[in-house]
Amino acid sequence: MKQSTPSVRSAVAGVCAGSIARELNRTEKMRRNRFMRTLRCSTRWSLAVLLPLLVAASAGAAEAPKDQAPAFDCLIQPKMVLKLGTPVPGLLSDVLVDRGAVVKKGEVLARLESGVEEAALALAKARAEDDSAVRSGRFKVEYQRRKADRATELRKHDNIAVSAADEAITGARVAESELDQAEVNLRMARLEMTRASEILRQRTIRSPIDGVVVERTLGPGEYVFDQAHLITIAQIDPLSVEVSLPLTEFGKIRPGMRAEVYPEEPVGGRHTATVTVVDHVFDAASGTIGVRLEIPNPDYALAAGLKCQVRFPGEG
Repeated sequence: MKQSTPSVRSAVAGVCAGSIARELNRTEKMRRNRFMRTLRCSTRWSLAVLLPLLVAASAGAAEAPKDQAPAFDCLIQPKMVLKLGTPVPGLLSDVLVDRGAVVKKGEVLARLESGVEEAALALAKARAEDDSAVRSGRFKVEYQRRKADRATELRKHDNIAVSAADEAITGARVAESELDQAEVNLRMARLEMTRASEILRQRTIRSPIDGVVVERTLGPGEYVFDQAHLITIAQIDPLSVEVSLPLTEFGKIRPGMRAEVYPEEPVGGRHTATVTVVDHVFDAASGTIGVRLEIPNPDYALAAGLKCQVRFPGEG
């Protein structure tokens, strides 16, 4: 009996091990079946959702090159940049603007010392307003004409000598000549006043355009001469857009065409521009043609010096 116990135990252990193995295999198989069913459901759901999106994206990608015009690199620049100077040398008495100031056309920017010129203008104005010589000459002419008329009438009846009548007539003519000379002198005095006013005006520097001050090179008390510039002004309304296009675009781009300009960040956005210049002289080295556009910028929202891209939707 004691000898058979190990055999029984071995048999029982074998039966239990087999049962456990079968149970483990069954559990693993069920787990695999559930995983495969979940995978198949997930795959079907993913295809049902993603396939239309992929088809739409593919269709959009296929149509985009046909609908969207090509983009070209460009540069936004001021309409013009002016370096203002003075036609006459002198010392600066006032500089009324600095870098970044927004100025209007005709606004005073700086003044030169002008005491002598102001005094000359005052003297010329006084002479131009003095018409006493003209008024005196008119009175004299009226008197001499009346005298000549009386002498002529008396001479008809031989009441005065010929010499007296001739003297009266000559006096009237001389008075008229003196009046003409007085009127000429008055006109010349007024012209002198205009000349003095223009000389004084040259000592005041005004802005010829609406724009922004980019640079101020001199200050009050410094000497300025006619070959040096004092202030630099940039006109940024409108802005110019310079772009170089391949020679294949010649004939497709015409003045008056509209284009879309996309400035670089942080400005960004889309802005409408108009073609103003299409060069007729090509750049043989780069094989390009220059084109200039203009962007309205009334509120100065755009800055000059930005890189950009331009598209011509109406090309062709």
